[in-house]
Amino acid sequence: MSSIEDFKDILKHSEPLAKYSWFKIGGPAQFFLEPRNADELQAVVKCCAENEIPVRVFGGGSNILIKDSGVQGAVIRIHDQEFAQISIEGTTVTAGAGALLSNLVSQTVKEGLAGLEGLVGIPGTVGGALHGNAGGHNGDIGQFAKSVSVLTARGEKFVRTADELSFSYRESSINELAILEATFELQQADADELTERMKKNWIMKKANQPLTHQSAGCIFKNPRGMHAGALIEQAGLKGTRIGGAEISDRHANFIINDESATTENVLDLINLAQNTVSEKFGVDLELEIELW
Repeated sequence: MSSIEDFKDILKHSEPLAKYSWFKIGGPAQFFLEPRNADELQAVVKCCAENEIPVRVFGGGSNILIKDSGVQGAVIRIHDQEFAQISIEGTTVTAGAGALLSNLVSQTVKEGLAGLEGLVGIPGTVGGALHGNAGGHNGDIGQFAKSVSVLTARGEKFVRTADELSFSYRESSINELAILEATFELQQADADELTERMKKNWIMKKANQPLTHQSAGCIFKNPRGMHAGALIEQAGLKGTRIGGAEISDRHANFIINDESATTENVLDLINLAQNTVSEKFGVDLELEIELW
């Protein structure tokens, strides 16, 4: 049986996760590994399965809130350039799970391929975006997915084709341990028009969201027919502060860190928003971010 110590070249013990997270908060990982390619990733996952070590996969770190006490087991960060390749053939695009979503958007727009330009400004990686079906007013990433290569918790690789994939609001049927790469089918369009459309989307996001602050993006999913940010604002919570965390005064569905926040501060604001909106409007706000 292999040991996790066999991966000493890519292994760190008690590695602080805050520096990898967009929130810049959270405790250490018991084991932190950054595989250099898919084969090494597979070997690490198989080793963890054999040794009954819990595994979490970390992408861009933009949609998670990590406990102050940290994470037991292995945290595997898919970050190496081997996982970030993007290739385009005609209207078919293949992207590694570790590719930044922003890079995928800009490259497809440059090539005159329509579909993903509405995702501009959304942080994180392609893998994370697919897992949570990232999107906005102009559509979601899942509607363009043609196939997804995945890795199970036992280290088995296989490909899910379009008929094996389903996507809904901020959710997908991709529940395996890790996404390795995905193919997308887009449509040919005028590159200049797409660039203008992308720029307009970016300007609107920049004007309405606190993109220069440390946050995890939208905290809550929008309830059907409503906007979580508007409900929180109407509940009088915009600008509310606990410790070093604050409900943004620019967009109330964002919680920002002033560089001194703890996870407990953020959780207290989350609970306050959920309880107040439930009491005032009878609406239960569901988290969009993942709690680790």
